Amino acid sequence: MYYYVAIIFTNIFVDFFMMSAFLNRFCGKTFHAFLKNINKIKAFSQGVNLCERRQNDVDKLYSTSSKSKQVYLIDEDENSNKSRVSSFNKYTNRSYTCGELRSNNIGESVNLCGWLEYQRMNKFVVLRDSYGETQLLINEKDLKTQRLLENLPFESIIQIRGTVLSRPKAMINEKQVTGEIEVLIDDLKVVNKAKNNLPFNIREFQKAKETLRMQYRYLDLRFPQMQRNLRERSRLIMKMREFLFNNNFVDVETPTLFKATPGQFKQMLMAGAIDRYFQIAHCYRDEGVRSDRQPEFTQLDIEMSFTNVDGVINLIEELLLYSWPEYLNPIAMKFQRISYKDALENYGNDKPDIRFEFKIQNCTELFKPNEKLVDDDFGAYFVKIPKDYANLNKQIKELMLGLAMNYPNAKFFQSKVNTPKEWTSKINKLLTSQVATKFVEENKLENDSVLFLAYGNKNEVLSLLGKVRLEYVNFLENLGISVRKKGMHFLWVVDFPLFEISEETGCLQSAHHPFTAPHPEDLHLLKSSPLNETLLDLLKIERNTMQHIIDMLGSGCPPHGGIALGLDRLLSILLGTTSIRDVIAFPKNFEGRDPLSGAPSYISEKDQKLYHIKSIPSNKLKN
Repeated sequence: MYYYVAIIFTNIFVDFFMMSAFLNRFCGKTFHAFLKNINKIKAFSQGVNLCERRQNDVDKLYSTSSKSKQVYLIDEDENSNKSRVSSFNKYTNRSYTCGELRSNNIGESVNLCGWLEYQRMNKFVVLRDSYGETQLLINEKDLKTQRLLENLPFESIIQIRGTVLSRPKAMINEKQVTGEIEVLIDDLKVVNKAKNNLPFNIREFQKAKETLRMQYRYLDLRFPQMQRNLRERSRLIMKMREFLFNNNFVDVETPTLFKATPGQFKQMLMAGAIDRYFQIAHCYRDEGVRSDRQPEFTQLDIEMSFTNVDGVINLIEELLLYSWPEYLNPIAMKFQRISYKDALENYGNDKPDIRFEFKIQNCTELFKPNEKLVDDDFGAYFVKIPKDYANLNKQIKELMLGLAMNYPNAKFFQSKVNTPKEWTSKINKLLTSQVATKFVEENKLENDSVLFLAYGNKNEVLSLLGKVRLEYVNFLENLGISVRKKGMHFLWVVDFPLFEISEETGCLQSAHHPFTAPHPEDLHLLKSSPLNETLLDLLKIERNTMQHIIDMLGSGCPPHGGIALGLDRLLSILLGTTSIRDVIAFPKNFEGRDPLSGAPSYISEKDQKLYHIKSIPSNKLKN
């Protein structure tokens, strides 16, 4: 007991080993005996350092029934009441996750919880949780545990207490992060027994079809890939929030129940002097469901007062750099910029893939002498594929012809250029020999290359060749031919048109939304005052439906600008998934329905009356 007296006497926090000389002088052999006891205590705790032992263990080993505030134990400090477990396990009944144990944990007594993934011979068990897998070992004499597991269905929840052992060298699994250890079960408890014959097993090699996995999404979420996707989604959004908060943006929740108008709450915030706004916003849009679209989706909405295009662009570049995942190749500090017009001319769409060449080239002038082909909206363009990437087999020909059928106002011509001379003879029905020769010379056609040519309505021609360009490269890469540059190559498309003609109605409509500022050079094309009401007139929007916006803009609203990033699409790109459904916890299917609950579903007459809704059968609507 001398060492207690010594520590009470000092009345300060002192590292035990720094006190060794003092204690040795006053305690002699007693102190050396105590050191030996310390080593025994370490061995008893399976290698846990005394200074890292949980407080309840410390109290059990050292405390007295009446502890004075003046008594300080050897490994006790002001933080001694705080749990010394990792953040993954804090506040839980487990001491480690199933992906956390390593060889340096050998000898420890641990508590694990998770799903019964697999068992073999009533001897080996695989326990899985959100973080990984751990192999458990059952003692041959432990008949109780063997009986518990004998008929226990996979995916049942179990909790075990056991001791970490090293695996035999021949049994080490180098592909598994916990492959050097296994846990000998001391005690096992069945927390929740699963049903027999679940809809599908959690096995990567026998994954069920997406339709079934979406119906039982809570099972699908157990797959490691879904775990990774949702955790990366959380991390990315957290980093974005952190960046924006550090740059004085205010997170404001705007209503989702509002008047059926394209009113913008973020504009009202600008008028209300909230000059930097952002929101992780749930959005709803009545559009078809595709691999990159959902009727319900999430976007990062941002707005700033007193800014311009460059200000918004710089903000997003810095935001993405700050939140960029470490496991991906770094991105450029400044992104390339291209005009909307050049994007269509060179790539055939407004979201071009710039990771490879094969740009669309203009040959309209060579076709103009043929008056039978040319009209006001005429255009002729081509895509040239060099020899090293030339492959025009039957499969790719049929694929391209299928694409061309969707563009009735564009004539499509595809050919293998064995020699330029041979190609000119093939094209002489369309172009004269002289024009064909000029085409070959100006565009430097090479032997054994491939040429895709289209002419007719300019918009359809460009759109068709844009898809031809992408599908051809996809075809090559499916054959194992690398074409695209690695990594992410972001691009700003600027100078979008303010208006466009609707394909459905033939009327003028906003290319983006009615509250997009015209380019300064184009202001003279619109009435000068009041500009916002002029846009409403042009778009035939009733002013009374937008009066709250007009009043707001007339109250002293600063000039402002912003952007909205589609987080589902961004995450799908970053994680390399084939669909945004793989980065959404509970997505909708191709019909826009929730396969898990069956929503949307019919509502009762009572609820219809409550919400002033009347449901009309579809057969009456047709009549």
